[in-house]
Amino acid sequence: MKRRFIIGLFILQSVVCFSSYILIPMDETQKNHLKAYGIAYWSIKGELQIQWLVNYRGGSFLIPNAKPVSTECTIRGVSFEVISDAQGNGILADISNPEVNQDAVKLEKAPRVAVYSPKTKQPWDDAVTLVLKYAEIPYEVVYDEEIVGDKLKDYDWLHLHHEDFTGQYGRFYGAFNQAAWYQLQVKDDEAMAKKLGFSKVSQLKLAVAKKINDFVFVGGFMFAMCSATDSYDIALAAEGIDICETMFDHDPADPTMNKKIDYDKGYAFEKYQLSTNPYEYEFSTIDATSTRNQYGVTKENDVFTLFEFSAKWDPVPTMLCQNHMQTIKGFYGQTTAYTKSYIKKNVLVLGESKAFNEARYIHGTHGKGTWTFYGGHDPEDYQHKVEDPPTDLSLHPNSPGYRLILNNILFPAAKKKKQKT
Repeated sequence: MKRRFIIGLFILQSVVCFSSYILIPMDETQKNHLKAYGIAYWSIKGELQIQWLVNYRGGSFLIPNAKPVSTECTIRGVSFEVISDAQGNGILADISNPEVNQDAVKLEKAPRVAVYSPKTKQPWDDAVTLVLKYAEIPYEVVYDEEIVGDKLKDYDWLHLHHEDFTGQYGRFYGAFNQAAWYQLQVKDDEAMAKKLGFSKVSQLKLAVAKKINDFVFVGGFMFAMCSATDSYDIALAAEGIDICETMFDHDPADPTMNKKIDYDKGYAFEKYQLSTNPYEYEFSTIDATSTRNQYGVTKENDVFTLFEFSAKWDPVPTMLCQNHMQTIKGFYGQTTAYTKSYIKKNVLVLGESKAFNEARYIHGTHGKGTWTFYGGHDPEDYQHKVEDPPTDLSLHPNSPGYRLILNNILFPAAKKKKQKT
């Protein structure tokens, strides 16, 4: 793979046919949407002039025609069309029409990708890691030691693996405290906290959350799914408050914790209540999982809808919502979705289930950087359970739910443009 990329890079830089383009469609005609993102990333790494045609045929990619590109598309099973220079320029001219809600966004620099994930095997998989491997987008794994050691400065984009930043071991105590994997996690986390100079795991996780907060503030891109989303926000908001019961940190929790939460420190949520029952598989009232029964949610009606944004004035949310489907099937997680009444007013909702009063996909800024939270565990496994086998993405190459993850990986490559004021 590495050798093929080096050879391709040499050819791309020396023999490019400017008389035509390669169009990678991202509508229903695409055979493999997920690997198409890998082609886009590969092209950016090869310093090709690639444009993301947002809102055009599902968010297609336009690349100057070169044999290595078409060869790579064929190898990876990605659909493409060779079009003439006139056709390509015609598409760009049509897109530039101010009356058309489309735009051509230049992709210039491939982001350096890191995944925050434990080095030991967990009894569940991670959707982002699965799709990065499937799309052939390179990444590196970092965890607590690297982050406390300021390793994040080496990366542009960070994903938070299924994680609990509050130091309560995922609130798995009630169901799994006798499981070997749970006991090993506790042992490993306590050893790491001691090694790095913290007396409690919750203190280590808070330090990690604050380092990530600094990373975002100076311009980093952070993406999180499932329990990593609300537990991260809660960890920041609960700084200085003991919210962990004895089985988690060997001393009692503060019974007045809910009166002391500083919602201003978190990114996305406010006015929620923390769960004070350590046997409950829930962090707080943010997650809509336990309240969905009142709305009659079933696998058949569990869907959420993506919002449509102005491509020319709101490029970031537009890129994050690129898809060949606007209605996406839902899926559970420890944190499935976000109850709307607990979402801060300045947070941008990208996808929601209006009938269930919940948001599934939200976004915001912090300092110079951005964050995106995506509820649920696996877009192609409706009710993923602990120790279930990982999803085989070769069976889901056109997954609209997984496309949202890859949008987040690609949009940092976009050339910055002035936002609407």
